[in-house]
Amino acid sequence: MARTNYSFEKRKRDLAKKKKKEEKLARKMEKRAEKAGENNGESEGGEEITTETNPEENTADPLD
Repeated sequence: MARTNYSFEKRKRDLAKKKKKEEKLARKMEKRAEKAGENNGESEGGEEITTETNPEENTADPLD
């Protein structure tokens, strides 16, 4: 009678868990990217967001 190879079964279960975990992570990343895309889309249609600083703050003191 053949014996059960428990290490093979364990490896198989571990691979299945790993695959499921990776798929779940991929779904989460897609959801986050989709949500981020929606947020960016709203700001493009509405107010203009600028990253410029106040030019008065950047002027160097000529006396230094």
